[in-house]
Amino acid sequence: MTEQSTEAVAENTEESTSEECDNQCSSCGSDCSSRTEPQDIKAKLHPQSNVKHSIAVVSGKGGVGKTLLTSLLASAIKKQGHSVGVLDADITGPSIPRAFGIEDKLRATVQGLLPSVSKGGVQVVSTNLILPEESTPVLWRGPVIAGMVKQFYSEVIWGDLDYLLIDMPPGTGDVPLTVYQSLPIDGIVIVTAPQDLVSMIVGKAINMADMMNIPVLGIVENMAYFECPGCNERHDIFGVSQIKEIAAENNIDLIAQIPIVPNISSVMDSGSIESINVDSLDEFVKALQAKVE
Repeated sequence: MTEQSTEAVAENTEESTSEECDNQCSSCGSDCSSRTEPQDIKAKLHPQSNVKHSIAVVSGKGGVGKTLLTSLLASAIKKQGHSVGVLDADITGPSIPRAFGIEDKLRATVQGLLPSVSKGGVQVVSTNLILPEESTPVLWRGPVIAGMVKQFYSEVIWGDLDYLLIDMPPGTGDVPLTVYQSLPIDGIVIVTAPQDLVSMIVGKAINMADMMNIPVLGIVENMAYFECPGCNERHDIFGVSQIKEIAAENNIDLIAQIPIVPNISSVMDSGSIESINVDSLDEFVKALQAKVE
């Protein structure tokens, strides 16, 4: 086709589009010169799903207890009588199913995937629930991993959920970028620990959220201190906390500090996370819900 004929086809196509235009750019998929609103690129839920609020749980580095907090938040919200689901977006290092003691694989139907459900009623979707074995590694590159996260959101029949928690992998890579750009989330909760590098690490997570116009709903400091069961004296094992100062510097008014719980690792490994109640999270959960309602 000659350059002249190509231009003619383009002009005719644009004229045809303009004639049919109803000026409703938000619901139009055409990429024409008359567009006045950006096309919505957010992933859509499955037709049989309705999620009121979506919150991502993030961390600037690994090993700070992000999955622990996601599990505790989901359990606490469910105990309040709300319906809750967890999307395990840590595709290559999924551990949410183990925390909830879930072994049943995801079920595929003609309409879509059905999430697995914990004993307490928390719905969970994770790559470990589609792999043949829990120890099977996921050897996928970034674009495939990002695509799986969107599939977990759009192709799963979540049903009616009050809250969907998204357990993110650590850092600021492909998955956080995909979630921020492609999923309609209300905001993020940042998980950290009282270490010397916390200011820089939390700063990266906050700055990424700010660049993507995602609200930071709150910060949770895990392993904040240890309370001696004999004398009830508080010990700052990992150093004096800086979380309040960091939150104030970034205008974040919602924080929580979780103490070191000696048996928490064994509880996670045994799949009994729903049996744990962390008093310091109660007010945090209520305030978090108030922020997104």
